[in-house]
Amino acid sequence: MSELRYRVLIAKPGLDGHDRGAKVVARALRDAGLEVIYTGLHQTPAMIAAAAIQEDVDMVGVSILSGAHNHLVPEVIHELRARGGDDIAVFVGGIIPDHDIAGLEAAGVARVFTPGARLEEIVTAVQGILESRRRSSSEIG
Repeated sequence: MSELRYRVLIAKPGLDGHDRGAKVVARALRDAGLEVIYTGLHQTPAMIAAAAIQEDVDMVGVSILSGAHNHLVPEVIHELRARGGDDIAVFVGGIIPDHDIAGLEAAGVARVFTPGARLEEIVTAVQGILESRRRSSSEIG
């Protein structure tokens, strides 16, 4: 029997055209054994949510450098929920001021990574969130 692999979608919402960091994180997650789907640039929250549902992912990573995180990230979460993706975790990476982190977490973000976060830290945190969610869902079901 094959080992169950987590699936993570990495997304770049809005007009932000800088995706090097998203690609580096995607590669680190892939190298750690996760299955990673990268949506590419200029995605709307609806496109991100639709892709997440279609790809049956466990988590969405939103990379955002544009400053529109307080609008776009909650909209991604809203779109996920509207499509039945309540069980899909969301993490965010990018230029996020410290004073905005609590609001994103209140909106449903599992973790926020700001500049300077090490790849090992991101991979470990993502794996931890996914494992914790899997344990919680297996205890319920």
